[in-house]
Amino acid sequence: MTPTGAQLSQSARQTQSGHPHYSQAHVLGSNGAGNDAPALVCAGLGKRYGGVQAVDGLDFSVATGEILALVGPSGCGKTTALRLIAGFEQPDSGTITLRGQVVGQAGKGLPPEKRRVGMVFQEGALFPHLNVEQNIAYGLSRSSQRSDVIDQVLELVGLTGLKHRMPYELSGGQQQRVALGRALAPNPEILLLDEPFSNLDPKLREQVRRDVVSILRDGHITTVFVTHDQEEALFIGDIIAVMNHGRVEQSGPPEEIFHQPATRFVARFIGMVDFLPAWYQEGQLTTEVGSVDWPAVWSASQEHSIASDPGHSIPEYIEPSRNGTNGSSASTGIESPDHELEVMVRPDCLDCFQVGAGHVDEHASNRHGVVIEREFRGSFFLYRVALPSGHTVRCLLPHTAEFPIGAEVEVSLREGHKLRPFRDQQALEH
Repeated sequence: MTPTGAQLSQSARQTQSGHPHYSQAHVLGSNGAGNDAPALVCAGLGKRYGGVQAVDGLDFSVATGEILALVGPSGCGKTTALRLIAGFEQPDSGTITLRGQVVGQAGKGLPPEKRRVGMVFQEGALFPHLNVEQNIAYGLSRSSQRSDVIDQVLELVGLTGLKHRMPYELSGGQQQRVALGRALAPNPEILLLDEPFSNLDPKLREQVRRDVVSILRDGHITTVFVTHDQEEALFIGDIIAVMNHGRVEQSGPPEEIFHQPATRFVARFIGMVDFLPAWYQEGQLTTEVGSVDWPAVWSASQEHSIASDPGHSIPEYIEPSRNGTNGSSASTGIESPDHELEVMVRPDCLDCFQVGAGHVDEHASNRHGVVIEREFRGSFFLYRVALPSGHTVRCLLPHTAEFPIGAEVEVSLREGHKLRPFRDQQALEH
């Protein structure tokens, strides 16, 4: 069982005062705490393999004690970035700065063993002929305090009673904890994790993920975590950096990345999303499933199709009114073939009611759609609804809202949910 933060603090207080270098803080990798400078800065990194540009002008930084989740599709360059930071590869261009020291630059850099970087690989990569204690001790110098450090690490990762077991005697989750302990034992400046949970079954992956994140947060361990799993990135990262084609397309806190994606790529990669045409008229932005209020700061002279004037932008958030329509025709402008403005709609932004069930305006046929797909996911249903225009949207509803395929339903915007407008591939800002 992973120790709690209170247990970790208690362990730290109980550490032998005669060995301050090997305190609990040492094991937790808190070097540099209190320093406002970033723990890691990657500036303009480039790396090419033959004709493939794996990393292209990559820029990001990680604050001390922060967990950065690097997320993106396969082939986007995230693992290459991790290898560059670790020193397994050298960049063709750009610099890597760790605690104020340039450790990597074009064609040269410090070797991995001199960077004080800990790394946990996807498969854990334990030495099969060494037991748990010996695996954790592998990177430690021989000293009188060595056994103390090993015991502290074993307690930290929740494996105190298993130090004499061999890797084949451990579960997948226990093996990953040993790999984490081995990476933390030498007190690295930064910890790198390369999809460490991807080989675990879903149930075990969720538990091990929680345990590991608890260790990282309680220890204020500066971490770069690589994953292709969007939900994992949202759960783990203090900051998320979404990579695409070898560079960071957007970075920020999880909530910002989810609710305010800067591009269609980010919107589609982080969570489920659909896009609907939108039209601005008479103080409202109208979509096929309802209208949203337009800010009062816009004058009547500006009430025209935003799509027809690229010089005008719109607020990053548009919140639906209580009734979703405000009496405006939901079809206004929808038929126009030349409008370019669309709004991002996530499945939880929409309500869906079956026509004839007494919850809908049966005369509002312009908002009626037909259920064409449904997925039962235990506690909820995910429906795909075809709208009269031919566009489709997904609706996330509780398991009690059960509609058959072919059911006629009314789709409307939920009050308080934030919609984000786009033109072409970019979100529109203030």
